[in-house]
Amino acid sequence: MTEESKEVGAGASQGAASGEQSAALPVDAPPVTAPVQHTPPETADTAANDDGSMTLIAHLTELRSRLIKCLLAVAVGAGVGYYFIDDIMHYLTVPVGKLYYMQPAEAFFTYIKIAVVVGFLLALPVIFYHVWRFFLPALTRAERLVLGIVVPVSVILFFLGLAFSFFLVFPAAIMFFKGFGNEELEALFSVNRYFEFVIMFVLPFGFVFELPLVITILGKLGFISSAFLRKYARIVIFLSFIIAAVISPTPDVFTQSMIALPMIVLYGVGYLIVRFVLRK
Repeated sequence: MTEESKEVGAGASQGAASGEQSAALPVDAPPVTAPVQHTPPETADTAANDDGSMTLIAHLTELRSRLIKCLLAVAVGAGVGYYFIDDIMHYLTVPVGKLYYMQPAEAFFTYIKIAVVVGFLLALPVIFYHVWRFFLPALTRAERLVLGIVVPVSVILFFLGLAFSFFLVFPAAIMFFKGFGNEELEALFSVNRYFEFVIMFVLPFGFVFELPLVITILGKLGFISSAFLRKYARIVIFLSFIIAAVISPTPDVFTQSMIALPMIVLYGVGYLIVRFVLRK
């Protein structure tokens, strides 16, 4: 073997040794990071607990949504009421005939009040529906069935009370008050004051007409019986006149009697329902 071949073999062996050393040395590899899982943020519609119940944020969001829908319903109803304001004023002024306004903007703002009240009355079924839908998830099937009956009946009774008061009791009350006029004293009704009087006189009848429904519910739950209602009938008659004196817009006996007498009659209707329908 020649010297050149020896030198070539020595160089090859040194290169192999250096290659083994370089392979033995650690190579700086880029760090391996775990993939980041981006979880979508909880929204109000999907924010729920593990047991299926809604979180507080979800409840508040739903409440805001339903309040907005109720306000929109009132706004739409108010727009409808303002569109038919002339027809509404015609029916409102039938018991008195002619009204007056003492200030330049009194008629305009009174029209706005009437339109808002009409809008609220027209939107009342929508409001009750959204209240019922808001509490629906927390109710059992039996409770849903009961509310499905109670809510429509309460709305119907409320409007019956308003109609009974405005078409039957209110004209008689106006005639009673106009009877105090004479040649020296003439009745001049302001449009704003007259509308306030209509609201204060008619609205309590809507709540009074809910009395049979309240008595029926209490009787169904077992809190009262027909014997209980018969026992406290005299006290109820006395309290009816006290309540009528409190909620009456005027201190006269006629208006108080017009509120107290229907309350007593409705109490009797509730008694008949508890005794002969519920048989308690």
